[in-house]
Parts: sequence; structure tokens; C-alpha cells
Amino acid sequence: MKRIVIGICLALVVIATANLFPGQAQGAGAAQEQPPSNGAPPANPLQVALLRWYRANTTTSFKVGSQPYGVAFDEANIWTANFGDGTVTKLRANDGEVLGTFSVAGEAYGVTFDGANIWVSSVEDGTVTKLRASDGKVLGTFAVGPNPGWMAFDGAHIWVTTATSQSNGSVSKLRASDGKILGTFTVGYAPIAAAFDGASVWVVNGGGVSAGSVSKLRATDGKTLGTFTVGSAPIGIAFDSSNMWMANDNDGTVSKLRASDGKVLGTFSAGLGPYGVAFDGTNIWVTGDEAVTELRASDGAMLGHVRTIGSAGVAFDGANIWVGEYNDNVVGKL
Repeated sequence: MKRIVIGICLALVVIATANLFPGQAQGAGAAQEQPPSNGAPPANPLQVALLRWYRANTTTSFKVGSQPYGVAFDEANIWTANFGDGTVTKLRANDGEVLGTFSVAGEAYGVTFDGANIWVSSVEDGTVTKLRASDGKVLGTFAVGPNPGWMAFDGAHIWVTTATSQSNGSVSKLRASDGKILGTFTVGYAPIAAAFDGASVWVVNGGGVSAGSVSKLRATDGKTLGTFTVGSAPIGIAFDSSNMWMANDNDGTVSKLRASDGKVLGTFSAGLGPYGVAFDGTNIWVTGDEAVTELRASDGAMLGHVRTIGSAGVAFDGANIWVGEYNDNVVGKL
């Protein structure tokens, strides 16, 4: 399945495209030899130290469940939410060994770590499930509303988006200790993902095929602090310690907004169908239709692509980027 349409909420679910950029050697300023008769480039030992190495397509992949859309890191392991079979898979991050596969209610979509437990959203039945990270034991399943999406943890609460196709959506604040809903707050049309910036929760409003937006809510009480226009049909969102990044699925871009006031600092090309976003401490990684794209966080410059065949969720484990590749039912480690 190339795309999942979850009412208007999951407007365009796709995975990533782009070509690998080969690096090119820089001239050393020395006299060049004549090309050999076989057409190969001239040999020049002075150029060796000046080669620009490109990012090789060195993805290692590990088999997980069917259609892994969500990906999260729990400080030691990678978890994937497998939409196609309603399971979550736990893999050891250092070597990719599968440590367990656990069933949840409905179609697993988003997955988030709260410091001790894993939370999984289930699109089909409008619930989120809490699993103990140490052993995958289900600690509770909580009703939240239609089409729950990608969640955020604010240090004490889980924030989960819900939406119908008839009206603006909402985001619910659940107490992580027991799953109790402490508040439900109206946001924009077709919310699909949330992220936390240390003080506020940001909710992506997919908006169908028109220009989308992102809502900023105060985490303490859910008060809306602003709504800001981004690209067309945004899905993924990530915080880079100063700015928010949104993947705009319909127009092949990512938007960078200053977290303090929502000012748009740039819009950058990210290949076809950008979907998920992650920050590795220096750069932004964006999944999409045929590739994962790496952008420099400081200025949005494109640093390269790693080709995949359909990727959605993405997470950083402190050393590597992990990507859910739903067409192949694997998670890739870059």
C-alpha cells in the first residue's frame, strides 16, 4: 500500500524519492596528465587528499512487521509501529536483533517513548496503547478519538492528535502515569502529528491538498499561542532545539519555523513526498517517496540523499538514523 488515507487526517501517506549525489574530486592546481587512451580520467596523486566523498548508499535493514510507519528510540532499542498487522517490533539498536513483537489494538501508526514506556496509536479503533518498554507488556489501552496520529511526550504527558473529515481536529493531553485525559484542545484541520519544544506543543494540521498550518499550544494548559502557515499537506514535525521543521508532503518541501514566535525562516526542497522528520544534533533528516534527504539545520542546504523504497517514520539513536520502510516491511539503519 503506497499511501494511507485516514479520513482527511492522513491526507497523503507516502515514502521518499531522490537520487544519490556523487562527490567529485577537486583539482589540485597541478598540471594534468593526458587522459589514457581507454577514456578513464587522468591519474593525479596530488588530488587524493582533495576528494569529496559522497554518502554511500550503505543502509542496513532489518525485517519487522507489516508496513512500519512509526519509529521511535527508547535510549537502547528501536520500536516500529506496524500498520499492516497491528503490532510493534522492538529491535536492539546496536545490532538490529529483534527482541520482541507485541500486538496492539487496531492499526498501529505512531509510536512514542515516555522515558519508561512505549505509546502506540491505533488508527482503526481510536485508541493509544501503553507498553512497558522493558518487556512489551501492555499496561493499558485508552480511548482518545478518531484517527489518532503521531504523538509527543512533554516530560509528563502524552499529546495525541485526533480528527474527523467534517471539522477541525483536536489534540488530547493524557497523563503518562495512568492515561487519564486531562484536556482536549481544538486545533486546525486534519491534525496528524505533534512535537514538544520544551515549553509548547506544536500540532501539524495537514489541511488536505491546500496549504497546511501548524498550531502552537502552551503545554501547561493547552492555550493556543499561534497558528502558522506552512506548505501543502504537512505531515512530519521535529524540533532542532531552536526551530520547528515540518515536512510538506504535497509540494516536496520542508518548512523551518522559529519556535519562539513561529516566523518562517525558510522553505527547502526535500524530494518527492516528504513525510517524517528527525534531528540528529546537527542535520535534519526527511523521509519521502524514494529517498531519505539530509539537510543542514543551520541553513537548509541539501547535503545528500540515501535511496529507499517507501519510508515514513524516522528516529535518531545518538549514532544512526532509523527509517521505517513500509513497502519492504523493514527498518533501515543509516
